[in-house]
Amino acid sequence: MQLDHLSIAAIVPCHNEELTVGTVVRDLRAALPTATVYVYDNNSTDQTAKVAQEAGAVVRTESRKGKGNVVRRAFADIEADVYLMIDGDDTYDASAAPLLVKTLLSGPYDHVLGCRVDTQDTSSYRPGHAWGNKMFNQVTSLAFGEPVTDMLSGYRVFSRRYIKSFPADSEEFEIETELTIHAANLRVPQIEVPVGFQDRPAGSESKLSTFRDGFKILGLLGHLLVHERPRLAFNVASALSVLLGLALGLPVVADYLETGRVDRFPTAILASSLVVIGVLLLAVGMILYGVLRGRQETRRLFYLQLPAPPQP
Repeated sequence: MQLDHLSIAAIVPCHNEELTVGTVVRDLRAALPTATVYVYDNNSTDQTAKVAQEAGAVVRTESRKGKGNVVRRAFADIEADVYLMIDGDDTYDASAAPLLVKTLLSGPYDHVLGCRVDTQDTSSYRPGHAWGNKMFNQVTSLAFGEPVTDMLSGYRVFSRRYIKSFPADSEEFEIETELTIHAANLRVPQIEVPVGFQDRPAGSESKLSTFRDGFKILGLLGHLLVHERPRLAFNVASALSVLLGLALGLPVVADYLETGRVDRFPTAILASSLVVIGVLLLAVGMILYGVLRGRQETRRLFYLQLPAPPQP
């Protein structure tokens, strides 16, 4: 499949990746000779920008700290038929880029997720990352109804209509979660492709904090669950509230039927309040679901205004 007729943009977000960004840029240019490689320097204090420029990349800057801010800026600024995103830490196999692009066009798909496969004898994941990624994958698959194997992967390919319909609200490393859930919400055609993954080279340090960024991702999942799956979120909360109210209130009712008296007024008030709250939560969930349907239709109509990926 020839790619000469395509405008391909390879986006490389970077913060202090002097040791690795040159290799990533050169590997991308060798794998996709017709692509334009954009390195977005995010407040680096080393020679990241200089090394990237010398390797042949178009270097741009984003002063707001965080990968999410970089991605938002890049998606807004760059016009292309196909967009590729890869981290600048030289952990992903850049030579797989043509395969990902050709897979996007073969569908055609709007989103191709590069799922990491270890190419080293020992795990390339930092302690806790593999477990956390697996947990987030399971939660997302269950809550949003879209099976996902590696939702935190930073190696992806997108169509133009996916990029231009993506709101990009995240600021930091939770951007991958938002990208994954946007695809599930919009129900765009997408596919996963295994790609090689290795540890960072010696002297290169990860910017990802296991606990801080993990809690941010978990918080974003909760936020998106409430806003994008309100019936599920509020139905669960409603059921828990009603069940707790019944558990507290039924013994009070049983005592009243037996003695004709209510001896535990505080418990009775608490139980009735919990049941009322549960009913209100159910109503709120139904209202928010109606609002969600309107937002979904608007997003879909905007998505449909943009052209599909070019055919090979």
